[in-house]
Amino acid sequence: MDRRTMTRMMDDTTPPPPASAPKPPRWRRWAVEMGIFVTIFVAVQAWMTRDVPAGPAPDFATVAADGGPLSLAAWRAAHPGQAVGVYFWADWCPICTAQQGTIDGVQADHPVLTVAMQSGGAAAVAKVLADRALDWSTAIDADGRIAQSYGLRGVPAFVIVDAAGEIRSVSLGYTIGWGLRARLWWAGLSS
Repeated sequence: MDRRTMTRMMDDTTPPPPASAPKPPRWRRWAVEMGIFVTIFVAVQAWMTRDVPAGPAPDFATVAADGGPLSLAAWRAAHPGQAVGVYFWADWCPICTAQQGTIDGVQADHPVLTVAMQSGGAAAVAKVLADRALDWSTAIDADGRIAQSYGLRGVPAFVIVDAAGEIRSVSLGYTIGWGLRARLWWAGLSS
């Protein structure tokens, strides 16, 4: 027997390699990855909002960007029977800058009071609003005490207060407009 024949005989007697396990469908892997992402996102949101008080929204009285007095109670009284949004932002926050268009759109449909956190006094915040062409009712939180009373650790943050003055929802970080509108709508229905 020559070498080739012997190699062929050995190849014929060699058991075939074991079949590999079939790959799971690609959609299943994507679903698992999406589930992991959503779980991590929800866990981070829960951790970041752990100090937000439940129940009545903390009232505050401060100066507005236009220099006049402004309080949450007065703002809510101007919008009776409606859920309102309280949007915390800062002039130094790049995510807040990216969120500006969303807030403009939401406030076209729902009352939104903005709170400029640690962004200077009324004149400085008024200049930022003018430079960015924002027509927002803005409360000044120069030292961060208002945000602290809400248990917020960062900006942007959006707090939804129902018509009864109860905190219904808090979101931190960039939030899409339809999500904010849906939460405001739901808070308006259930109050």
